[in-house]
Amino acid sequence: MKELELKYGCNPNQKPAKIFTNDGRDLPIRVLNGRPGYINLLDAFNSWQLVKELKAATGMPAAASFKHVSPAGAAVAKPMSDTLKKIYFVDDLELSPIATAYARARGADRMSSYGDWAALSDVCDKETATLLAREVSDGIIAPGYTDEALAILKTKRKGTYNVVEIDPDYKPEPIEHKDVFGITFEQGRNELKIDADMLTNLVTENKEIPEDAKLDLVLSLITLKYTQSNSVCYAKDGQAIGIGAGQQSRIHCTRLAGNKADIWYLRQHEKVLNLPFKEGIRRPDRDNTIDVYISEEHDDVLRDGVWQQFFTEKPEVFTREEKAAWLATFKGVSVGSDAFFPFGDNIERVHKSGVEFIAQPGGSIRDDNVIDTCNKYGIAMAFTGIRLFHH
Repeated sequence: MKELELKYGCNPNQKPAKIFTNDGRDLPIRVLNGRPGYINLLDAFNSWQLVKELKAATGMPAAASFKHVSPAGAAVAKPMSDTLKKIYFVDDLELSPIATAYARARGADRMSSYGDWAALSDVCDKETATLLAREVSDGIIAPGYTDEALAILKTKRKGTYNVVEIDPDYKPEPIEHKDVFGITFEQGRNELKIDADMLTNLVTENKEIPEDAKLDLVLSLITLKYTQSNSVCYAKDGQAIGIGAGQQSRIHCTRLAGNKADIWYLRQHEKVLNLPFKEGIRRPDRDNTIDVYISEEHDDVLRDGVWQQFFTEKPEVFTREEKAAWLATFKGVSVGSDAFFPFGDNIERVHKSGVEFIAQPGGSIRDDNVIDTCNKYGIAMAFTGIRLFHH
């Protein structure tokens, strides 16, 4: 098959829409169920590249959760603690390695992953399909599906769930094109290989990056390669925990991603873990309630007449002082940036979220200020020399 008609373009009014090859080759995908649209397949192809590269770099099964052509999460299949299983709401499931990777990718930022496109580096198995079946998701791309997994996924969304299989050996042409306003742009594909060898130019006084942090930095950089610029990615324990995408200002990227990382950590506090939710609360309502409870707008879910909708009893306020004390224990976080940090204010912000390791291209006229700020906090920072803009 050399072309595929799509449901519609970026918006329903943009018809007709299709994908096709220009080199005479067949498309590298098969649609096994559903009818994907334009953005679905943009998410599919970008997310597939991310997980394929992540597995190649780490040797571990990898997964991603994509929304609006940027990852909401990405992860490899490292074992999960009981706490993570609980905050990701998978403590009642049996998880294979690839299901573990997806549970991590989706669980770190559940609000952003609502209605996602899933990507798996490995064949989708029954465990992953069972997890996906109960979440709100638009589709999935993987190199294959077991019969059991496909049968489960075909029941999702009243039988319309998008299931795409991709040829794992497909390799595109080295030159890519894009049309904008009737003008064709051409460039060489970004085939940059990202691995731990990029982390050898340590410019700070602290020149020690342990192996688990190197994995997190590689994960963050690969994630950034497929995130709309400007972008910053916080990572810990083999998964992205905060992604700031598409911001015009780098400090805004850093704050956005840092706030997401903080929420990820605050969700592990006993007050959040023990929230007395009523039976039958819908997953999106529960996720939103947790986000609001953690925020400074907690009264929106705790005031009389409202808390009764969600809880069996009124929870205590998670005070600003309690949150600050808990975040003060946040350690061992890694951060990647798709371009240089122009000022030390970015370092001041990442330090508040437990960041101890940084990878960024370097090259700012204020590199000295950025390095000095890292040294103030004992942060180890590597200059990669490579920019990772993605549009």
